[in-house]
Amino acid sequence: MLLPREFIAYLSRELVKKLTPASIETSNPQAVAEIVANIITEELAVEDRLNDEVREILQQYADYMRREGVSYQEMFRKVKNTMIAERKVIRASGRDTHDQMKLSRDKINDMSHKIIVALRKTRELRMRKDLNEVRLEIVRDITEVLTAEEKVDRLSRQKIRSQKREIPEGSEEWDLLHRKYYAEELKKLGIDLAR
Repeated sequence: MLLPREFIAYLSRELVKKLTPASIETSNPQAVAEIVANIITEELAVEDRLNDEVREILQQYADYMRREGVSYQEMFRKVKNTMIAERKVIRASGRDTHDQMKLSRDKINDMSHKIIVALRKTRELRMRKDLNEVRLEIVRDITEVLTAEEKVDRLSRQKIRSQKREIPEGSEEWDLLHRKYYAEELKKLGIDLAR
């Protein structure tokens, strides 16, 4: 998943905190944050499931691709792009759409619409502003938090690259160090994922 579950929970709590009390009124902010977290998690999982499907398809053609000298990465990209177009999936990764953040602007907008629909249906809150105003505020707030997260991710990657020896990205050691440095950098910003 593009964002760790702990960060999604933090993002959801922050979103509810920023929306309350000016845009929404709730007596149960935790329940509202869980609704938001579930939507974000599900939206990010869509592309993860799609990636898994593409891997399964390509596994069936592994021998053919090897024989014909077809690049796995190129085929993965082609098959995934075809499936995205067929299913009308909005790309989650900002890097795929040349956005600066982990999540694409389109995905953030799509999620904001789904969050508004879910918030309208719940009895846990009352809207205090126009729905589109609240949706635009959600987009701004998500973008603000993700901008800070992107900086943290970049700093944690720099720390790994500054090690005396090269640690290959994707290795177990790299993942452990990234999680450690990521959490340290978030704490410097006052973000504790454990809360």
